[in-house]
Amino acid sequence: MQMIPNRRRPRVLTLLLFICSAVVTYFPALVPAAVVTLDSIELFRTHEWLPTKPTIYFQCKGENVTFLPDVKEKHVFYAFKGQESWQPLTELQDNKCKRCGIYEKDTLKSDDVFDEWEFCASDFTSSDGKYIHYKDKELNATFLCPECVPLGSASDHSPKSNNSSQTMHWALILLISALVLSVLVGATVVAYKYWKRRKQEQEHARFLRMFDEDDDIEDELGIGPLSHTV
Repeated sequence: MQMIPNRRRPRVLTLLLFICSAVVTYFPALVPAAVVTLDSIELFRTHEWLPTKPTIYFQCKGENVTFLPDVKEKHVFYAFKGQESWQPLTELQDNKCKRCGIYEKDTLKSDDVFDEWEFCASDFTSSDGKYIHYKDKELNATFLCPECVPLGSASDHSPKSNNSSQTMHWALILLISALVLSVLVGATVVAYKYWKRRKQEQEHARFLRMFDEDDDIEDELGIGPLSHTV
């Protein structure tokens, strides 16, 4: 009779590896983010030569396009409530700016650019959480982000606050790194103990199987301890 070794991985090891991967995956979510909506916009011109309504959109580099379906005319002031189906525009973090812009879709060539700029939480310095972006002969847009005000106040406009923010950021990274390292070490120790225990069980089973085989051979030859000569 041959024993089949148990190949199941220990549940503790699986749980530790899951915790480790979850910490690494969701670490960026620990950095606070603030939602940005479009409060108002006015176009000073359009770039489409054909007598059709322009298609205007907002986009940050690497993110999805947000079309502005209501914006169709130049020299018209469009105000929004922030609850439109296409809102919000994006999210900002206190320690990272985004390259964003407002564009006009073109059917014959590459899309036209009203303006591109570095969009940062620190731009929202007004107490009401509004930031006005103006480009001469192109547009005047107001963005709303009340959550950006405390983030912007702790940004790199102040060297002391920036150093404090960077210190906390690196301390958080070191804490997470230490946690991940501890989990990996614990997982390694558990895996080694499991492997050692399984090896001992297999050696013990092999040792018992050897005695069983010897007893079977003795019984077949009739030389076992219970056999006798008549």
